[in-house]
Amino acid sequence: MKVLKLITFAIFLMLISSCATLKPVTHTGNTSLTGYKYAYITPTSGLSSSSGGVYGNAYGVYGGTVSKSINPADIISGILMKNGFTLIPELNEDVKDRTIIVNYGETGRRNVFIGYTIEITLQILSADNLEILCTTTAEGMGETEADDIRIAITRAMETIFNN
Repeated sequence: MKVLKLITFAIFLMLISSCATLKPVTHTGNTSLTGYKYAYITPTSGLSSSSGGVYGNAYGVYGGTVSKSINPADIISGILMKNGFTLIPELNEDVKDRTIIVNYGETGRRNVFIGYTIEITLQILSADNLEILCTTTAEGMGETEADDIRIAITRAMETIFNN
C-alpha cells in the first residue's frame, strides 16, 4: 500500500511539473502569411534521444528504454503541408514572391522541477526580399529530447497559424 501511494505521488508530481512549467509561446511580426503558397525549409539535422529506467522489487530487477528520433524540418514540413503550403526543394525565381523561407534553431534549455525544457525559435522570411515576416519561440517538455522538440515546434506553428 505504501508503494502504491509513493507511485501515485510520483505520477502526480510528473503531471504537475510537465504541464505547468512551459513558458507561453512568443510571437513577433504582424505580417500575415496570406498570399504565400510555397515554402522552403532550411535543412536541419536529425536528433536521436532515449530515456530509460530500472525498477526492482523482491523478485528481481527490471528495466526498459525508449528511443526516438526527430528531424525538425520533417515536423515543420508536415504542419506547413497541412496548412496548404507546397514545399519546394530549392528556391525558384518564378515563385519567389509567393514563397516563405522557414529557419529553425534551438535557442535554449531551462531546468525545471524534474527535468528540463528545450526552447526553439522559428523565423519565417519572405523569399522575395528576405524580410522577416514573423518569429516565434516556444518550449517543449516530453519524455525525450525528441519529444521536447516536437512539442515546441507544434506549439510554435500553432501560434503562427492561429494569428
